[in-house]
Amino acid sequence: MKHITGAGLVFKALFLAALASPALAALSGFYDSAEKITTILSSSLVADAVGQAPVESIANTGTRGDGASEWQVRTQECDLTVYLIPVLPEGPGKTTYRLDIPGRCE
Repeated sequence: MKHITGAGLVFKALFLAALASPALAALSGFYDSAEKITTILSSSLVADAVGQAPVESIANTGTRGDGASEWQVRTQECDLTVYLIPVLPEGPGKTTYRLDIPGRCE
């Protein structure tokens, strides 16, 4: 049986620590934005809030005081503001988002 000692042991320990790091579970900015947009577009609550109107655009418009990201869903008739609240994974995994929709199109 081969034993790892010295520098090899230190390297192995650092490698294993890096594998356990939450940073490895983080998505790139592109994929995190895609996760946010998918959360908005797949929500039946958003669809109902805009009256089932076709979406012209979705834009990130800032951050609310509590840290939720603010998004604007634009249709021909209405601009709906929605907020995405991050839901961190309990272990390794990606951050998902919960919607807060304070209003609706009338």
